[in-house]
Amino acid sequence: MDFSLTPDQERLRQAVAEVCAKFPESYWQRLDREKRYPEEYVKALTDGGWLAVLIPTEYGGAGLGMVEASLVLEEINASGGNGAACHAAMYTMGALVRHGSEAQKRRYLPEIAAGRLRLQSMAVTEPQAGSDTSRITTFAKKDRDGYVLNGQKVFTSRVQHSDLLLVLARTTPADQVAKKTDGMSLFLVDLRQAGDSIEVRPIETMINHETNALFIQDLRVPADALVGREGAGFIHVLDGLNAERILIASESVGDARWFLQKSITYAKERVVFGRPIGANQGIQFPIARAFMHTQAASVMRFRAATAFDAGAPSGGEANTAKLLASEAAWEAAEVAMTTHGGSGMAVELGIERKFREARLYLVAPVTNNLVMAYVAEHVLGLPRSYGTEVSA
Repeated sequence: MDFSLTPDQERLRQAVAEVCAKFPESYWQRLDREKRYPEEYVKALTDGGWLAVLIPTEYGGAGLGMVEASLVLEEINASGGNGAACHAAMYTMGALVRHGSEAQKRRYLPEIAAGRLRLQSMAVTEPQAGSDTSRITTFAKKDRDGYVLNGQKVFTSRVQHSDLLLVLARTTPADQVAKKTDGMSLFLVDLRQAGDSIEVRPIETMINHETNALFIQDLRVPADALVGREGAGFIHVLDGLNAERILIASESVGDARWFLQKSITYAKERVVFGRPIGANQGIQFPIARAFMHTQAASVMRFRAATAFDAGAPSGGEANTAKLLASEAAWEAAEVAMTTHGGSGMAVELGIERKFREARLYLVAPVTNNLVMAYVAEHVLGLPRSYGTEVSA
């Protein structure tokens, strides 16, 4: 299988890098200090069409594949940025593309592709459910006018910068379904009309990754807010998780590239005891090992993206790519910090910021322990070690 990039893909990568180059480390440091969302950065990427690559051309998008989308996010992180600020624009709308009605697609997708409407947020996780989505209790009660939603969500990111919100809620009580993942439905909520029915409480974290707890009380949505089939919301959400895994893996590959380049440059330039520190095997071997692990993760990412684009089963590949890439990024982060010594702690270099950011993907959007549990069961055929499905 040939994973070399086509000329068009190389041009895409370069074009994204040129946009990112307009936002230097000082920009990201300022945002980190102020805990501010990168509005200008996201707007530049949106205006260039880079966040609409997966939207079909008939709805105003580029109509490209997962391989191209992965290149966009990889280059964002490899350039020193943070794709978490906008990656949901790529995979969250996937539920709408695959399961939305034609009316929903024509109403929303062209506006999303043009940047006039933002779908950046999905509310699934709940405090008492965690990774066991079957235990969510947010409920959507059906009446003659639509549905009324009540419940609580947690770790719902970027909701302050989204016009639309996808919400997973039960429409049938858990004790009335044959399979515990049945009876959940997916809704597209217009946040501009939600008013006081959704209370947003920011959650402060160790990185500038805007996330929140949501308290939903008597939120009324019309019948046409339902995405796909009533009761099949869990399946509709699962259908997009492989895309999420692949894109997160791509960001981690980008982070690893950034850390490695920092380490290589410093190891060549820093002279101690009359020689560059990169001449010492204690410095160069860890860099070389991290590079090789990054290359392996990148290949698995491309394999997963290629399978996804071909419509082939990609759950094993997507989960494997996510684990390998997140671990490679964290290894490269450790190497960069060690290579730079005490100066790696200095804010001005950016390493400590990216160090904190890279740590996130070992546990999010799914912990690597659950990734291993998925592969053990669905790829290797071992007995299930957890209570419900974690990927498509």
